[in-house]
Amino acid sequence: VLLVESGGGLVQPGGSLRLSCATSGFTFSNYAMSWYQQAPGKERELVAAISSTGAITYYADSVKGRFTISRDNHKNTAFLQMDSLKPEDTAVYYCNVVLGRNYWGQGTQVTVSS
Repeated sequence: VLLVESGGGLVQPGGSLRLSCATSGFTFSNYAMSWYQQAPGKERELVAAISSTGAITYYADSVKGRFTISRDNHKNTAFLQMDSLKPEDTAVYYCNVVLGRNYWGQGTQVTVSS
C-alpha cells in the first residue's frame, strides 16, 4: 500500500490549494479515503472523508464550506480542494486509508501566511 500526497505549499490568506493523494497497492474504489491535518505541537485531526463511491462526504466543522474532498476511482487518486485558506489551516496534511490498520502518506506541508 502506497499513498503519496502532493500539492502543498505557501499561500496567502484567502488563497487556494488542491492536494492530491495518489495511491497504489490496493483496490482504491473499494475503500473510503480521508484527509487529516497535523499542526505543530498538535495531534493529527480528521479534516474530511469520502466514501468509496464518493456519494458520502464528511467535513470537520473548522473546514466546512471551504474544503471539498473528492476522488477519481479511475486514477486511484483522492483530492482535497482547499479554498478561503486561513493561517490556522497551516499544517502537514496526510491522506489515510484503513485496510485492517491505518495507512498514511508522507504528508504535504501547507503554510498559510502573508
